[in-house]
This record gives sequence, C-alpha cells and structure tokens, in this order.
Amino acid sequence: MSLSLDARQRAMLQEMGVTVWAPGEATAAPPAAALVAAPAARAVPVHGGAVATAARPAPQAPAAPQPAQANISAPAAPRAPAASTPVPPAAAAAATGLSLHAPQALYPTADPARTPAGLGSGWLIVAEIPHPAEPLSGDAGKLLDNMLRAMQLHRHPRVFLAALQRAAPGGQDGSGSDADVAGQLAEAVATLRPAMVLVLGHVAARAALASTEPLGRMRAGPHTLAGCPAVVTYDPAFLLRSQDNKAAAWADLCRALATVRAAATP
Repeated sequence: MSLSLDARQRAMLQEMGVTVWAPGEATAAPPAAALVAAPAARAVPVHGGAVATAARPAPQAPAAPQPAQANISAPAAPRAPAASTPVPPAAAAAATGLSLHAPQALYPTADPARTPAGLGSGWLIVAEIPHPAEPLSGDAGKLLDNMLRAMQLHRHPRVFLAALQRAAPGGQDGSGSDADVAGQLAEAVATLRPAMVLVLGHVAARAALASTEPLGRMRAGPHTLAGCPAVVTYDPAFLLRSQDNKAAAWADLCRALATVRAAATP
C-alpha cells in the first residue's frame, strides 16, 4: 500500500513522537553518539497504513568479567629447625673423659741420704702425658725432667707422677668424668701423703680440682687436694709452644718450693 501524508499529518505524528518512514525517502544516518545512546526502534503499524517505530529497550551491556580472585592466603609458616638432641651427661663424660694411671716414681734410684733439705716428704706431679709408660720421653717429657731437675727433685726418691691420658674415641679404657679423676687423685694423696701436689696444665687442673675456671685464675689462687697444698702451672707441652711463659712457670715452681719449705720450718 502507498503511504501519502501531507504536511499537517506529518507534523501531528512528530508532535506525538512517532517517526514516519516511507519507502523511497532518504533518511539521514543518525550520528554515532545516537546509535550508542538512543534505544533501538521497532516498526509499529499506525492508522492509515503508516508505519511508526516504537522505542525498543537497548540491550544491556555484558557484565564486565570479574577479575579472578587473587590468592592472598598467607604463606605457610616456615618449619622450625629440629632441636638438637642434648647429649646425656654419661656420653659427654665418655667423650671428654680421662684415664688416670697409677702414680709411679720418677727417680726411684735417688739416694734419700743425698736429698736436699726443704723438699718435704714427697711430691705428687699431676699432668697429661701422651705416653704414660715413658713419661720423660719426647720433647715434652725432657722439658718436664728439666723443670724437676731445676728444683732438685731428681734427687728425691719420692717424686711421683700421676699421668692423665685422654680417652680414645669409642674406647673402653675405664675413662670417667673429671669428678671421678678428682676422687682417685684424692685417694692417691691420702696414700702417698706428699708435701705438695704440683698440677701441670689446664686439663690436669680441671680434673684434679674439679673446677672449670680459666688456668690463669687457678694459677693465682692457693689450692688444696685432700688436705695437701697444691700449685697449678703450665704443662710442658704448652711451654714448648709458648716460650714466653717459661718465666711465669718458673715463678709458680718457686712458689711451690717456698710453700713446702715454709711448712717444714718449725
């Protein structure tokens, strides 16, 4: 059917908001903004054969994709290192224990009649010795012999050595703790009844006196072992490595001699 509208009819439809389109009429392209903002139109029939367009709701824009939820969970706490297993006291004693050999006379052939005065009834030397069967061998043994000879103790038949020897790793040699060694030394002192106990070195001092103090502090203070006076000084092996301490060691030996002579003076 043909659609023929006069100017009055077209004006009435435009006032109603109805857009009239007829075949053969050129329509201007709507601006780009209108295509985006204006709702789409659909054709509806009107009276008289005219075709009107009704507003069609604009399609909703697709919802923006939601961003994937970030993994914000707290990282797992680092595993604490396993605590080290404490070493039982018995195992520690076996690892650092010492063997105490029976006291042996160093100069058994010395003539008692020629023993210088002032040396007392006897001496007990406590020291760590690598080879207890030959205590005066090697460089350390020769230095020990020279120290005792400088004190004239080589002329005394009652100079005994209680040799301490480190326990072999994993060995079953009767080694014990420092407290056990101190008890054995106390029994030796009670048996030999020396006038002086001369303790050489930190290892021997710790074992004989059951003390953990530094060697310098033990050297300075007076000590007693089972009621017998004791003097602590450096051991020969250390003096071989540190020649500068020989003078300090000689001063300790002179102090031990002075203690014995003072006790023998009526």
